[in-house]
Amino acid sequence: MVLEAQNKLQRIVALHEELAGVNDLDILLEHILTRARQFMRADAGSIYVRDGEMLKFSYTQNDTLRRRLPPGKKLIYTTFCIPINPASIAGYVASTGRALNIPDAYALAPDLPYHFNREYDDLSDYRTHSVLTVPLRTSQGAIVGVLQLINALDDADRPMPFAGEDEQTIGLFANSAAVALERAQMTRALILRMMSMAELRDPKETGAHVNRVGAFSVEIYETWARARGLPSAEIDRQRDLLRLAAMLHDVGKVAISDVILKKPGRLTPEEFTAMKEHARMGYRLFINPCSPFDAAAAAVALSHHECWDGAGYPGHVDPATGEPRPGHLDAAGKPRGLRGEEIPLFGRVVAVADVYDALRSRRVYKDAMDEGAVLEIIAAERGKKFDPALVDAFFACHEVLCSIGERYAEA
Repeated sequence: MVLEAQNKLQRIVALHEELAGVNDLDILLEHILTRARQFMRADAGSIYVRDGEMLKFSYTQNDTLRRRLPPGKKLIYTTFCIPINPASIAGYVASTGRALNIPDAYALAPDLPYHFNREYDDLSDYRTHSVLTVPLRTSQGAIVGVLQLINALDDADRPMPFAGEDEQTIGLFANSAAVALERAQMTRALILRMMSMAELRDPKETGAHVNRVGAFSVEIYETWARARGLPSAEIDRQRDLLRLAAMLHDVGKVAISDVILKKPGRLTPEEFTAMKEHARMGYRLFINPCSPFDAAAAAVALSHHECWDGAGYPGHVDPATGEPRPGHLDAAGKPRGLRGEEIPLFGRVVAVADVYDALRSRRVYKDAMDEGAVLEIIAAERGKKFDPALVDAFFACHEVLCSIGERYAEA
């Protein structure tokens, strides 16, 4: 028993270090839930993140429901908010700061302040038995969210109650998760503040837009990477870098004139040439990279307007000066565009995500395009503007992309 307790403590310490290495908020939420479920042998679970006096249902997993899907497909879920009050299980835990270990959610006493909502079970043909819900509390005592694990499994994968000692064990993990969550929220807020500078200059660069492009990029990349059999650890590491870098793809627009950014009509050739400089300007913000994130952000900013067929920009230039690179000029004496796999992978991914969001979104100068028409354009640009393999990945995960669009809708 003592040895088992020591082993669990060592695993919690290792998990703390692992969570500390994840920077993006969405990637972290997925990571927290995955590791918590593995640690407690739970069939399903959810994470709620505090937003003022509400809890936002931010991430969910369910192995039983996932096994009903075709291979490689993900669960599609809808985010929603519940008030922080004792009426629901998660609300009770967030409002009181006390964990709840419920052996059978369907057998709750009627005089309890909280109740279990069976609506999701009825819709999905699932049966919730045991529920272990713990607050995500920072070292300063602030509750930043709630972690909920569902249906502990025995050795035969049958639902069973969570053990009493599980409350303390998952509580230790939840403390580490809360610290990591608070840090990731600060990172996300910092990036959104950086993008708000671009939004002040260019109304297209909204927080919802950059969140969508970041989330779209991660799904497209993950689908592409898993189809190629890349190791899960490598995929996770790259997803974390890509999510943040993709959000900053157009940050270089802070260096472009308002006359150009806010012009309601079509740009002149000279204005478009000036607009294209935002790719280099974004790169220059990360010109002396001191971390893998800096390098990824620089690559995305510089290359997300390159085209698979070589028709994009800025092409073969010195990104610091804009001068053409010797030996890489076209017939007109201009820098040749990067072509095919000359374009960094992250730049090729963000190119698809950015165009998809631009086409499907309403802007002051255009209406949102019908989804079917958007898909036709993406398919038509396969092998032209876009990497063919990434277009294939885009269509393979399109259902998930639609759900992301709803999650990060414009305010």
